Amino acid sequence: MRLALALLAASLAMPLAAQGEVPPAPYAYRQLDDPAQEAQAQDLMETLRCLKCQSQSIADSDASMAGDMRHQVRIRIAAGEEPEAIRRWLMDRYGDYVSYEPVMSATTWPLFAVPALLVVIALLLFSRRFRRRS
Repeated sequence: MRLALALLAASLAMPLAAQGEVPPAPYAYRQLDDPAQEAQAQDLMETLRCLKCQSQSIADSDASMAGDMRHQVRIRIAAGEEPEAIRRWLMDRYGDYVSYEPVMSATTWPLFAVPALLVVIALLLFSRRFRRRS
């Protein structure tokens, strides 16, 4: 019984040990040779959120997932792809949350509409209150 538990524990631990040995993507920490392309990539990476850290952009994060995303951004910029097309691809792959620049869509329109609606309601309440006083 102990042997079976030890084998089970070892088989569960092996994938975790293997994940730590994966080298980072080539362009995760290496800049592009063309300064103009690197500037485009850097500008785009500043506007994309690290999904693991969530409070950092992929340009600032040291998470392996952010490194993979930086690699993807750089190789796509080097291939001549437009930054907005790369942003759209990442948003399609990881969801709208990956972008610091929100886009209005069928799922995000309440985030834009509710604050505006609350401001209108507050203005109506204030106007009614001040009309009563005068």
